[in-house]
Amino acid sequence: MKIVTWNVNSITMRLSRAKQVLLRHAPDLLCLQELKTSVEAFPAEEFEAIGYRAVVHGQPGRNGVALLTRSPLEDVTRGFPEDPLPDQARVVAGTVDGLRVVGVYVVNGRAVGTPEYQQKLRWLDALVGWLGSAYEVDRPVLVLGDFNIAPTDLDVHDPELWRDRIMCSAPERERLQVLLDLGYVDLVRRCEAGPGPFTWWDYRAGAFHRGWGLRIDLVLGTGPVAERCTEGRVDRDERKPTFGEGKPSDHAPVVVTLRDP
Repeated sequence: MKIVTWNVNSITMRLSRAKQVLLRHAPDLLCLQELKTSVEAFPAEEFEAIGYRAVVHGQPGRNGVALLTRSPLEDVTRGFPEDPLPDQARVVAGTVDGLRVVGVYVVNGRAVGTPEYQQKLRWLDALVGWLGSAYEVDRPVLVLGDFNIAPTDLDVHDPELWRDRIMCSAPERERLQVLLDLGYVDLVRRCEAGPGPFTWWDYRAGAFHRGWGLRIDLVLGTGPVAERCTEGRVDRDERKPTFGEGKPSDHAPVVVTLRDP
């Protein structure tokens, strides 16, 4: 089973690339974040034409998540109970081939010390609390997407430069660690010791070409999923301006492969 997660930074801008990612990788599941479009405006028919059904939780102009699968998704939910930001489309979940999948787009938080940062911490507390109560870690569960958190210094091109800044601050990392302590496994880190691979590079200052990246897009699996993981990597080519169709997203897709149970 092949799984891809990718922050497209506008599905309208990245539609051609998204279709080609499906054709290049042929995943069983594609999890998308930052759609920046409503459910009605999401180009579902474009994906249906190449064999994928989409479950979308969107909103105009910002946020938005989707799960695209070849097999039907069951028990679909959008959002989660006690979400402190219920008007923001950030979580979509469903079950495919016996695997519970939770796609997330974590609040960015703007900058440490701002109201938006405190909002991010509250949202993370609510998300982790819900995941801990809703799912047993002895069952096959996958939580994946753009977490807007670099888990450790191994996930930052210059740890000292980013020390205590947004996406790298201790309170953000502590909340992610709570989720890991529940029994979730970082599947890319399980396959690659680090430093890197990175998944996000700022569009500015030639960050991609200089290697100034962060790993903030994660695939976390419970024990039964981690045992099946044979591959966890970043498709860095999709971030290259010289590769693919149109301007790339500022994120690269993360690719995970699971053997059959």
